[in-house]
Amino acid sequence: MCGIVAATASREVAEILMEGLRRLEYRGYDSAGLALISNKAALQMRRRKGKVKELEMALSHQPLTGFNGIAHTRWATHGEPSELNAHPHTSGGRVAVVHNGIIENHESLRNELKEKNYKFSSDTDTEVIAHLLHYYLEKHGKSLSEALRASVLQLEGAFALSAIDIAHPNQIVASRRDSPLVIGVGIGEYFIASDQLALRQVTDRFIYLEENDTVLVAPDFLEVRNAQEVVVERKITQITSSPEENMLGSYSHFMQKEIFEQPKALHATLAATNDSESAGLFSPEIEKTFDIIKAVQIVACGTSYHAGLVARYWFEELAGIPCQVEIASEFRYRQRVTQPATLLITVSQSGETADTLAALRGIGSAEFVASLAISNVDNSTLVRESDLVFLTKAGAEVGVASTKAFTTQLASLLAITLALGRRNGMHEDQEQEISSALDSLPDTISGVLKMDSQIRDLSAKFTRRKNALFLGRGVYYPVAMEGALKLKEISYIHAEAYAAGELKHGPLALVDEDMPIVAIAPADQLLEKLRSNLEEVRARGGQLCVFADPDSGLESSADLLVLMMPDCADYIKPIVYTVALQLLAYYVALNKGTDVDKPRNLAKSVTVE
Repeated sequence: MCGIVAATASREVAEILMEGLRRLEYRGYDSAGLALISNKAALQMRRRKGKVKELEMALSHQPLTGFNGIAHTRWATHGEPSELNAHPHTSGGRVAVVHNGIIENHESLRNELKEKNYKFSSDTDTEVIAHLLHYYLEKHGKSLSEALRASVLQLEGAFALSAIDIAHPNQIVASRRDSPLVIGVGIGEYFIASDQLALRQVTDRFIYLEENDTVLVAPDFLEVRNAQEVVVERKITQITSSPEENMLGSYSHFMQKEIFEQPKALHATLAATNDSESAGLFSPEIEKTFDIIKAVQIVACGTSYHAGLVARYWFEELAGIPCQVEIASEFRYRQRVTQPATLLITVSQSGETADTLAALRGIGSAEFVASLAISNVDNSTLVRESDLVFLTKAGAEVGVASTKAFTTQLASLLAITLALGRRNGMHEDQEQEISSALDSLPDTISGVLKMDSQIRDLSAKFTRRKNALFLGRGVYYPVAMEGALKLKEISYIHAEAYAAGELKHGPLALVDEDMPIVAIAPADQLLEKLRSNLEEVRARGGQLCVFADPDSGLESSADLLVLMMPDCADYIKPIVYTVALQLLAYYVALNKGTDVDKPRNLAKSVTVE
């Protein structure tokens, strides 16, 4: 959620740190700060509540200089957003620390440190780390890396952290547990960040730290120690994608850009599924695992959870395989009964979602046949710790509200349904139909994007509304859930989704002329049922906006606005209708003047429980 950037070099690093913070703004934050060690081995620090631009203004009036420093964007957990609670946190004018995560035993540590005469100036859990480091440096005479290892042994919870010390002016130390951290490798310089995107302006070579690794870097030195404190070598990975992928170009917002990138992202994701009898998804060894799968358990959070709910219909209706879907934060804390020969599928855009990772780590060795991760980020923790991997090819997704990552997840899950279905008696004709539908998906999505102006006009109906209702039946109910989530997270309109058949069981009480209602109306076996639900709404003065199939027979009237969707195969319609709802949410937020790419209180990658 928060963002870390650190740099040690033989050149000034303040602007490197600031550019890293700018690139991490998408993650969600409420304050920012940085600390550098000056050429005179003095600790300099600036912190500001609010956006990175506030920190930029402070630095323009009082610049900081130095070859060694750390920086941070904070998303508040312990303590309100304020300058005092912003990172970095210091101790004794000597040590500065930045930290992502939550230290669960911070209260007991705080009390112990107070007994050692340490004074606290913030409400954060992070400040205990700074004082622990100072304690081991001053009272035990440890080196900076030794002090870090001694300190992290005292910490309970999740963290990625980095620290500097004026007594070691060329060194930076860092460590991670249940929170991502990468090392950027330069020429005679090293960088540390919570996300490689923060460092793409200075390097394309990265080391992905493993769980409980600690690291010491200096301009010409790197040492990584594992959980057993043994010095180890970690592989350097070179990133081939262009940093320009993270630039806006001609678009007004990253969300808009990423919506319009979906045909390309879907084509790239599906390109690997066209070549072999096994859909090209996995190696022959992994294909053998698929041969014995009899059930599927999907675990995810947020938007990825909605992708799982759609996939449940596919797995059960098309592949004939039982499928359960559960929110990761619930799955990890309950007693479970798992069917024999079940495949665990975890879904996470970032591959760092804390609850999803914890769910994966919490399974018993014999509970599932194998674990399959669907993620958009290679080398992410979820990818590294899963047995099988399907990497979506969405490219960098900067907007907090997921768009192309979601649709590529859906395409991946449909492709996996196809791979499992052909092992479970799927008829050859249906197999060919699904394969052809997937091939046509990028062009069909392009057709939805041509409805841009129509959907923009529709969005005006929502601008002054405080509530909205989304309706769908069958596989389109989770699509409605995703549409409601998009609207609420970027426009701040309270939006809820219901299975349309549930209207009479409560939600109908909310319907009046001030409640816009969005319905999804494909021409399927439930269309007549849905039409009855729409009439129930019209009879009570509800204002209906319907995204409909050309064969639905629905027509616009005074209280019913119908937008006709491109004709396409039923198999891909949940993905196609999703894009229209993304555009609706985008334009409503634009009309309301909210921060589309960085909605309040939210973060792109949820790396804390």
